[in-house]
Amino acid sequence: MAADVTRRIALEWMDAFNAKDLNRLVGLYAEDATHFSPKLKAAQPETNGLITGHAALGDWWQGAYNRLPTLFYKMQTITADADRVFIEYIREVEGEEDMAVAEAYDIKDGKIVFSRVYHG
Repeated sequence: MAADVTRRIALEWMDAFNAKDLNRLVGLYAEDATHFSPKLKAAQPETNGLITGHAALGDWWQGAYNRLPTLFYKMQTITADADRVFIEYIREVEGEEDMAVAEAYDIKDGKIVFSRVYHG
């Protein structure tokens, strides 16, 4: 897979997330994909920050949309190669200080198989 394909997946991810289009967002992931987030670890310590599968991903993001209706990610940079894409964005929530975030996606067969979030 070429870097332009992984880059397109990251752009589609950002667009789906900001549109709060849960089906499109989750559809970018492999059925058994794993996601790590420090916010997930804080909110659900029993997960140790890791969730796996479409149902868990959908539940996590739907919960975020419900808790933070003004949540929006502003893209800053994308770095991509054939198997991985790394994005940096600003997390914006009305009433909260903006947060710098980086996220990496491992891509296989056109789907995200592992994603991880880093907060600035």
